[in-house]
Amino acid sequence: MGKGRVCAWKVCNLIMALFFALAAYVQVNDPDAGMWIVLYSVPSLLTLLVGLHPDITGNFLWKILSDLHVLACCLGATCLGWFLVSHKKGHVIQEEEGRELSGLVIIILWMILCRSSEKSAIDGVRLAIALCISALPFMIWLYIYLNTEMRALWPEHCKTVI
Repeated sequence: MGKGRVCAWKVCNLIMALFFALAAYVQVNDPDAGMWIVLYSVPSLLTLLVGLHPDITGNFLWKILSDLHVLACCLGATCLGWFLVSHKKGHVIQEEEGRELSGLVIIILWMILCRSSEKSAIDGVRLAIALCISALPFMIWLYIYLNTEMRALWPEHCKTVI
């Protein structure tokens, strides 16, 4: 992997570590805050480690923690997806469960991308995917922050989004 790609990969991981840490922070007033803080803090730590030492993804403990966390997120995403489908929820981002599902999907995608970075070099396609995924959460947050009409319909504990 070229130095430029390694540097870009590290930056993407540091950005995502920051995003996951911010996502954990904004959960403090959520009714089930403890669970969500842990769900975002784990990938924040794992991603920070990848940002500092990309070779960490070859470490057995890192792999196990990552795999278990992805499994837990997949189970949660399945339950939330089932809820949204069974209750015929239309505007997913308007529903708390839809926002929670979106967060889990971002965690799953990022952790899979990190996990696969150990097996092969981050090529141009993977790096482009990493750049897109690392920009996506902040673009969504910006959109939500600017869309006051959307936030007005949310429950009180969700209105303190950064």
